[in-house]
Amino acid sequence: MTRPAVYSLRRRLLGWLLISTAVIGVLALIDTYREAVKTADIVSDRVLAGSALAIAERVVVAEDGTLEVDIPYVALEMLTSAAQDRVFYRVDGPPGQFITGYQTLPSVSDMKGQSTAYGDASFRGEQIRLAVLSRSASTGINSVPFTVTVAETTIARRQLTQAILLRSALRLALMILGAAVIVWIAVTVSLRPLYRLADAIAERSPNDLHPIEQSVPSEIQGLVETVNSFMVRLQSALDALRHFSGNASHQLRTPLAIIRTQLALSARATTLEEAHIAARKGDEAVAHAERILTQLLLMAKIDAAGSSAPQPLARIDLTALAQGIIADHVPRAAEMGIDLGFEGEGEAFIRAEPLLIGELLRNLIENAISYAGKQAEITARIVSSPDVTRLEVEDNGPGIPPGRRHMVRQRFARGGETQAPGMGLGLPIVEEIAGLFGGTLSLSDGADGRGLKVTVGFPPAEAF
Repeated sequence: MTRPAVYSLRRRLLGWLLISTAVIGVLALIDTYREAVKTADIVSDRVLAGSALAIAERVVVAEDGTLEVDIPYVALEMLTSAAQDRVFYRVDGPPGQFITGYQTLPSVSDMKGQSTAYGDASFRGEQIRLAVLSRSASTGINSVPFTVTVAETTIARRQLTQAILLRSALRLALMILGAAVIVWIAVTVSLRPLYRLADAIAERSPNDLHPIEQSVPSEIQGLVETVNSFMVRLQSALDALRHFSGNASHQLRTPLAIIRTQLALSARATTLEEAHIAARKGDEAVAHAERILTQLLLMAKIDAAGSSAPQPLARIDLTALAQGIIADHVPRAAEMGIDLGFEGEGEAFIRAEPLLIGELLRNLIENAISYAGKQAEITARIVSSPDVTRLEVEDNGPGIPPGRRHMVRQRFARGGETQAPGMGLGLPIVEEIAGLFGGTLSLSDGADGRGLKVTVGFPPAEAF
């Protein structure tokens, strides 16, 4: 038999947390990287624009109408950084006129009507970020347009981006680690009720099946209730087994003793007739033991049906079932000189389990045949009404005194003085089977105050 796989709930929860957090963390880092690049560009662009503006302020118109510029090195100094970025600049006059700086330094060709534009390019094999400022110098009569381009390599901004990303990743890693520790501790603390529950069950003796009363979280309460329900059913099954074992050992002791005695007598018999008599008595004891086992097994089946989950019920025609069972018992009744008859016409439906209802009918008929006596009359009848369907078995035998009728409802109790074989289980079986399907048992005098009438009432099938 393959054992089911065992896994750790703590590890599974921790794994789901780490995987989900890692996925979310990667997405967050991607977004952080984009924001870091954007932030580094904004900061650097402002510095570039400030340098370009400082240079533009030093552009003037010479006497001959050309543009001159005195580069303030403070404007370039403000671009220096610890990353040792290289700084480039270029000043252009009217279209096609180069004034000063790095003549091959690229520029932004399309200003889109803006006075300041930014862009990325490559210069001397290095990636650069450049800012272009468009201005005009006044001569007093007219204005001369010019542009200032300032660029720097991107070492510093890359380092800034990496620093922001690294710090974000470090914070995220610390957060994941802290969450994992918290989850580990929380799951450990939350599982303590399960450990206590396991210890409480492990400490019990095999005979202790009372309900578990351990305090557990609401998510586990359903499991505890299921276990308690199972233990109740198991207790019922064990009780039924103990009852069956005790009853069998008690009730079979006498028939087995009789069988052994008759076997011993047949062995010592001096004549064939004595041996036949002993064998006949032994056979009667075997038949009695067989009846005892049959009824004990039926009682065990009733106990099991009462303690198990409700089963779907069948729609049974009680009239047809009673007619068939009575017909099976007519030969035995005739041998004893008993007039066994049936009254009732039409269908009478109830909802029950067919095999158990059949056993109920057999017990009623066999009880009546056993106790009514020879030359008695036994009548079984079905009486239907909108509210109840009644099964009646009436005889004119010795009956049961009213004061003892409550006793015959108990197991192993017999009513009155009689030599008929039996063990006092017939009517208890009838009452317990009837109770499984909402029925009731009542005992009363027969016709003219003679004998006994046993009435079992069932709800009609339409009442379910």
